[in-house]
Amino acid sequence: MLKSEISVVVPLYNEEGNAKELHRRIVDALNKLNRSYEIIFVNDGSTDGTLQEAKQLSPVVLVNFRKNFGQTAAFDAGIKVSNGNIVVTMDGDLQNDPKDIGLLLEKIDQGFDCVAGWRWQRKDDFTKKFFSRGANLLRKFFLADSIHDSGIGLKAYRREALEGLDLFGEMHRFIPGLLELDGFRVTEVKVSHHPRIHGQTKYNWKRAFKGFSDMVYIWFLRKFANRPMHFFGASGIVLCLLGTVVLVWMVIEKIALGTAISERIWPMVGFFFVFIGVQFFIFGLLADLSLKNYYKVRNRMNYTIKEIIRTEK
Repeated sequence: MLKSEISVVVPLYNEEGNAKELHRRIVDALNKLNRSYEIIFVNDGSTDGTLQEAKQLSPVVLVNFRKNFGQTAAFDAGIKVSNGNIVVTMDGDLQNDPKDIGLLLEKIDQGFDCVAGWRWQRKDDFTKKFFSRGANLLRKFFLADSIHDSGIGLKAYRREALEGLDLFGEMHRFIPGLLELDGFRVTEVKVSHHPRIHGQTKYNWKRAFKGFSDMVYIWFLRKFANRPMHFFGASGIVLCLLGTVVLVWMVIEKIALGTAISERIWPMVGFFFVFIGVQFFIFGLLADLSLKNYYKVRNRMNYTIKEIIRTEK
């Protein structure tokens, strides 16, 4: 197999209405760059006609999961299957513009190891923008990385920056932060962003909780080190928040109404929630570290590939 200069990795989950047009736009953009390339579509257990649409495309390397394992797993599989010196990742919903790949490659050619797109003029609804901005503020607080927009799928990497990188949970969002932790050069460029026309967004509050857990995990690695985290981490966060709300309410009642706190059971309930929440979170961190080591020792990933189909021009 001939080695490519550029590998473009795109996860697809129920993107039947987008796959064909996205492939056409990627091919058009890459042909103008005059570099050898491969396009890798990862079908993440789609339940619509995405797989059938992808099988008709050429050229493409189609990685077909046995079931839905999530966007991070799809990125990880596509990266490991790829052979390009430069790996470009992007979303499959047509909101990223393949024409911007050239902008990312210009920065790579300048010596950067990772280049992230920045959706400085987002075309999402208010709810998605609100959650995204909140997540970016939290990321800045915990990770102190150098980019504005970690949630975008459009990024470019040198091959050596991705070597040995195994992704879990929602960690694809934080690859630039992980690379900065290892001393790689990271930058960003402003890119276009388009509204979604076909299909539905896959982002929801559950993924937000998972992303926050991963963020704290990376902060833990950055501070103290040289995933069941999602369940225990999210549960711990919820319990701590509940306990804090109860305790704050008791203090307000004490100050405003003069209620005797010692005569009520709620302060104990609040402290109990906070205590158990912290225990859940610590257990999640330890369990996740153990799980990651298990996968590395067994050389096993947290997803299974059914087939890989390669079609040439």
